[in-house]
Amino acid sequence: MKYEEKLARLRMIRTKSIGSMTFSNLLRQYGSGLAALDALPDLMARSGMNKLISLIASKKSVENEMEKVENLGGKIVVRGEPDYPAPLMNFDDAPGCLTMLGHPHLGHQKSVAVVGSRNASFNSIAFAEKLAEDLSQHGYAVVSGLARGIDGAAHRGALKHGTIGVLAGGIDQIYPRENEKLYRFMSDQGLIVTEMPLGTPATARLFPIRNRIIASLSLGTVVVEASLNSGSLITARDAAERGREVMAIPGNPMDSRSVGCNSLIKDGAHLVRDAYDIVNIVKETDLEMPSFKMRTPARQTEITFVDKSMAKEIKCAKTIMEDLLSFDATEVDELIRRCHLSASMVNIALLELELSGKIVRVFGNRVMKVYSSLKD
Repeated sequence: MKYEEKLARLRMIRTKSIGSMTFSNLLRQYGSGLAALDALPDLMARSGMNKLISLIASKKSVENEMEKVENLGGKIVVRGEPDYPAPLMNFDDAPGCLTMLGHPHLGHQKSVAVVGSRNASFNSIAFAEKLAEDLSQHGYAVVSGLARGIDGAAHRGALKHGTIGVLAGGIDQIYPRENEKLYRFMSDQGLIVTEMPLGTPATARLFPIRNRIIASLSLGTVVVEASLNSGSLITARDAAERGREVMAIPGNPMDSRSVGCNSLIKDGAHLVRDAYDIVNIVKETDLEMPSFKMRTPARQTEITFVDKSMAKEIKCAKTIMEDLLSFDATEVDELIRRCHLSASMVNIALLELELSGKIVRVFGNRVMKVYSSLKD
């Protein structure tokens, strides 16, 4: 990929309120980052969003970010470059870019996610470390979130043969601080990735966003120990929605830290006891030709822009969309059916709502409202 094209794609994804889905739609419609970026100011102006034009990330800002990341020993990889992890390309919400520290080739290796409670029991931490070591010896990179508890144990167990840590914040934000030593080892021997810009703190709202990458990178997700409120269950749910295998280690029904795993098994997750069980479940999955079929929308969701003279109609459509949408994800096709508006009108209304930070697009051609307390 040419340098100017990479800069254009990075400027798009670093523009406030342009998420992974809109990034994909713009690339699909215009064919390149350069063409999409060139069209963006006019598109915003014609949509009545002139004030947002100044928020388009500048060439200088993204070049500065790239330079700072390189000074840390890392690199920024945009979607379409060879180092971009192949498994992510199976999904419509793949990050527009990833900041990487370590060995990018691990992103192309077959992998399994091992996740679980931050406040895990001593026995479960020891078990997770041994499980990850055994998986890595079978040739699987172990993916986790570099958190305390099960995540850290999984990384330690697989460090010698290959492990990938996915951060919720920027590549320079070590969280929790107690894992700083592990972070240093992984940046040297493994791979650390994040889609967040340099300097972004790891706040609570970013962890579910991070979890989708863990689920997408992996052939399957194993939950070792988790309560019903554990974020690990979000990762497991993401894995299931993406057609990936979901596995859980059974636990004592009297221990609250095992309730989440036992609940997953009750709901249909694979009960696994060791690396042998896990390998037997995921070994047939092909990274290049996934065993599932990603949902294809009945209508193509390309962004079709309308004339500025239709501002009143667009405003009305936005009101209808806000009334119909909730904090649970809704398929765009379902919105089109329910609101009795054209697909082009719905898409431009959704784009404006996304650019204004009121909604977010998620996997499977779905949209949902953003909690006001979570907006930047």
